[in-house]
Amino acid sequence: MKHFVFLEDVAVADIAFDAFGKTLEELFEHCAEAMFTMMVNLKTVQQTVQREIHLRADSLENLLYDFLSELVYLKDTELLLFKTVKIILGKDGKDHTLSAELHGETIDRVKHELGNDVKAITMHLFSITKEKTRYKARVVVDI
Repeated sequence: MKHFVFLEDVAVADIAFDAFGKTLEELFEHCAEAMFTMMVNLKTVQQTVQREIHLRADSLENLLYDFLSELVYLKDTELLLFKTVKIILGKDGKDHTLSAELHGETIDRVKHELGNDVKAITMHLFSITKEKTRYKARVVVDI
C-alpha cells in the first residue's frame, strides 16, 4: 500500500498530498513522512536527535493540523528534520490526544539533499476521511 501520493494541479504555489493509513496512527505517521519527503531526501537523514510531542485538540483534523504545524515549527526554530515518527493517539474526555516520538537530526546544508522549504500547513482542502479499509488525509502545504 502506498503511504502517500503527491497531487499535481491542486494548488499553484503550494504542494498537496494524500496520505493513507490502515490506522489513524499510521495515517498521522505517513503525513509526517510525506511532508519531510518533500523537504529532504530522507536517505540522507540520520537519527541522532530525539524529540517528543504531546498535543490535544477538539477534533482529529485539528490534531493533525497542529501536529504537522509543530513539525514545521521544529524545522524552523531548531532546524530539525525527522526521519522516523511513532504516533500514539488517544482520547481525554471530548479531546483527542497525540503523543509522538520523533527521530532525526539537525539540518546540514552540505550533507542533506534539501528540497522544498515548507512554510506552513494550510486549511485549504484539509481533511481526514475513512475509506473502506483505510484512512485518508488530504493536506496542502505552503512552500
